[in-house]
Amino acid sequence: MTPEELAETHVAAFTQSRPWTAAEFADLLSNRFTHVVGNSKSFALFQVIADEAELITIATHPTLQRQGLAKLRMNEWHTKAKNLGASRSFLEVAKNNSPAIALYEQIGYRPCGLRKGYYQQENNNKIDAVVMEFTLT
Repeated sequence: MTPEELAETHVAAFTQSRPWTAAEFADLLSNRFTHVVGNSKSFALFQVIADEAELITIATHPTLQRQGLAKLRMNEWHTKAKNLGASRSFLEVAKNNSPAIALYEQIGYRPCGLRKGYYQQENNNKIDAVVMEFTLT
């Protein structure tokens, strides 16, 4: 997966907020703590530092959505994070992203915090981020 391929999928999947550029993906992937699972059309990007993992972004191309790929990517990155020594995982999700929140809750994530006005959507509205956590062990 190249940064360009990841950015292409991110642009297609993130229509309500600013998608990431290939340069941003290249920068993230150059960090030794950053890992990616999946493929160029459905991926999860995450970091593992010490015993904690954080989902940085997850994206599935719209033509492949609603096929269980996001849940598969979640399981894949959890497995890899555990293998790298993580015992807890965190993520942030826009408060108004009901489908993503439902997926994360189905997996076992629970809210643990709120970041006011964290996401800026295309219409310049600020949306709170729900911080969620999950025990990997």
